[in-house]
Amino acid sequence: MKNTSIKSLSVAAALMGAVGMAAALAPVEAVAADKVKCYGISKAGQNDCANKAGTHSCAGQSTVDYDGGEWKLATAADCEAKGGQQTAFDGVNEKAKG
Repeated sequence: MKNTSIKSLSVAAALMGAVGMAAALAPVEAVAADKVKCYGISKAGQNDCANKAGTHSCAGQSTVDYDGGEWKLATAADCEAKGGQQTAFDGVNEKAKG
């Protein structure tokens, strides 16, 4: 009986962990659902992920303010207001600088 109890407890713990992780991830997905990748609006070190050129693959590794190859999540309206684009572009977003 002891083995059965341990197995049941292990299965229950694994299920609770999976449900907990799903609940923790749900708010992030809900927040990101209305966001787009907006290129050219992030300052150096404030990008959200990899860049167009492939020189890095992590958030926070951009080295140039408002680089058209770097993106940050934003609403479509905010992206447009800051002069960003939803596709990568060469150069720097001059509108965001000013």
